[in-house]
Amino acid sequence: MSEMIVSTTPTLEGRPAKEYLGIVTGEVIVGANLFRDLFASVRDIVGGRSGAYEDVLQRAREQAIGEMRMRAATLGANAVVGVDLDYETVGSSGSMLMVTASGTAILY
Repeated sequence: MSEMIVSTTPTLEGRPAKEYLGIVTGEVIVGANLFRDLFASVRDIVGGRSGAYEDVLQRAREQAIGEMRMRAATLGANAVVGVDLDYETVGSSGSMLMVTASGTAILY
């Protein structure tokens, strides 16, 4: 199978869907204290960026998309369309970050 296309658009131009296979998701929760530390760091950085936290968020997003792709592949899909990414704090103190990727698996 060729590489799976992942798109935020509802359709793929020039590649009409032959079959809609269902909704697929991928979820990742980033460990304790990351978010609390992130806000503390942001308060201390005026006009700057926190590269370490951006790297953690990027890896979490890539993992969530990767998990979503794997679930789509098990359904026989070669694309996921209408992809949405969501970020949410979880845990009793909001100290963890959940990244969720969701979309519709299709065969084009």
